[in-house]
Amino acid sequence: MKVKRIVLISASLLLMINGAALAQDVRISWESLSEEQQRVLQPYNHAWENLEPERQARLSAGANRWTGMSRRERSAAKDRFQAWRELSPERRNAIRSRYAEFQGMSPRDKALIRNAYERYRHMPLDRRQELRDRYRKMTPDQRQRLREKMRDRATDRPTTIDRGS
Repeated sequence: MKVKRIVLISASLLLMINGAALAQDVRISWESLSEEQQRVLQPYNHAWENLEPERQARLSAGANRWTGMSRRERSAAKDRFQAWRELSPERRNAIRSRYAEFQGMSPRDKALIRNAYERYRHMPLDRRQELRDRYRKMTPDQRQRLREKMRDRATDRPTTIDRGS
């Protein structure tokens, strides 16, 4: 009985995984988008059918998020996007790389980084500027040693994971 159940669960999981992989290859027709999505994605109207399915899915999901935002959230998103576009390709690639590295971390390590960032955000502006200036004056070797020291210190400290990973 237990074996049957395990086999059934395993088969179901495999079907779901394969189904998700296949779903990524399925194109989204322009007509299947809601009116709001079409309005947001209007610049892609003529090229939509030629976009890769994965890109269509990302754009469609982004349009859903956009339509659910308040005016203030949209303004902030536009500002962030503009700042992103103004970054050099090298800087964007570095950010993507760091993001991918973060995504590969354990929930505990992610929590450590989030907690450190929150502590930094709540520091007085003059203290934050002082830390930035001191860091900028360090040699690459000194920076690496500091990162290792902070990493070691963080692993000695118990953490509270109050957010999802």
